[in-house]
Amino acid sequence: MSEPTTKLYAQNGDPAFPKIVLPEIANLAQIEVYESHGGYGALKKALAMAPEAVTDEVKRSNLRGRGGAAFPTGLKWTFMPKGNEKPRYLAVNADESEPGSFKDRQILEFNPHQLVEGILIASYAMGIKTAYVYIRGEYYKWYKILEKAVADAYSRGYIGQNIGGSNYSVNLYVHRGAGAYICGEESGLMESIEGKRGYPRVKPPFPAQNGLWGNPTTINNVETLANVPAIIWNGAEWFSKIGAEKHPGTLLFGVSGHVNKPGVYELASGTLLTDIIFNYAGGVPGGKKIKMVIPGGSSMPPLRGEQLEGIRMDADSLRAVGSAIGTGGVIVMDEDTNLTRVLARIANFYWHESCGQCTPCREGTGWMRKVLNRMNDGAGKPEDLDLLLRVAGNIEGNTICALGDAAAWPVKFTIQRFRKELEEEILKREKSAA
Repeated sequence: MSEPTTKLYAQNGDPAFPKIVLPEIANLAQIEVYESHGGYGALKKALAMAPEAVTDEVKRSNLRGRGGAAFPTGLKWTFMPKGNEKPRYLAVNADESEPGSFKDRQILEFNPHQLVEGILIASYAMGIKTAYVYIRGEYYKWYKILEKAVADAYSRGYIGQNIGGSNYSVNLYVHRGAGAYICGEESGLMESIEGKRGYPRVKPPFPAQNGLWGNPTTINNVETLANVPAIIWNGAEWFSKIGAEKHPGTLLFGVSGHVNKPGVYELASGTLLTDIIFNYAGGVPGGKKIKMVIPGGSSMPPLRGEQLEGIRMDADSLRAVGSAIGTGGVIVMDEDTNLTRVLARIANFYWHESCGQCTPCREGTGWMRKVLNRMNDGAGKPEDLDLLLRVAGNIEGNTICALGDAAAWPVKFTIQRFRKELEEEILKREKSAA
């Protein structure tokens, strides 16, 4: 469904391939409505468990991060040092800035309390007393919704001192960014929360050892934590049986581009990419053929349209075909799409958002942008594609953070997989300009 799409504590559909579905619950963002549907019940259940047992439940569920890396969440929580008296922090990444990705804001708008509940359970599991949600500056509407949800949770005693009558206390703050894509990178995010310029940090040390203000910190994505209440409520075994075996659960797919019904769809991981495009998103307007699909946000390697059959949307299946799940932002492009213009648009974004700390990214993104713009102006040559590959190769793997790879991959893999089409576009535009 493309309307409010969030997770509940109910299961529906074929038991062999179940999915969590959202009935149209009005006003679910209101705490009274959320509570009436079992909201904060998972938090109460977690508080009756040992913190280690909560982490173990999430670990056994095999929940993997929904922010792009698909790293096992429970395992990540175990990196938090034990027996350390230093303050510990949880930083929630709501800086949703990847072009083609718009799924986290569905949770923020339509089910913010499930996120808050997930944050509280995660904080309890790791012995954290202070949590921050770092939200994209442009998301002012969603910031206000989340702020109200947090205030209401404080008023109900779910946040603050001795929550739920327990001995556990925690505070939660919502921190607005200023509109920088680089602050979606975990260490740039921490620098920004600390009031500094969002320059990513050299790693190691990693956040679990040296995070916010030099203290142990865990960073999780919005969608990742929104899964946690359902896992605690229903159990790890229940969750692990949904979707793909090695990447279980539902995923929020933001589908955009040349489809009849763009929107956010919550489906079991491992759903066929062709089912997402044709059965849920209504297919391509005019019945046109698909030229290219980017399966996980603008930075992920693209797929050719004629190679989509049989591809399933989970981390391992996409890795096997040379791409990645990323943020689940599915961008569909039909047969009439001009790929040099697509690449120029993407390259311009990464050039604009480069923080400038690393020379390969600072200079290389600008060079790629200039070459691609020249090609679109009719002054390009087929050999420019090799120049772009060399520039992308000098960026990839040579920067402090992954923005360099994010900028290089669309150019590199589109040229490798669509070289004939790109050469034809260059020659056609060259003739038009003559």
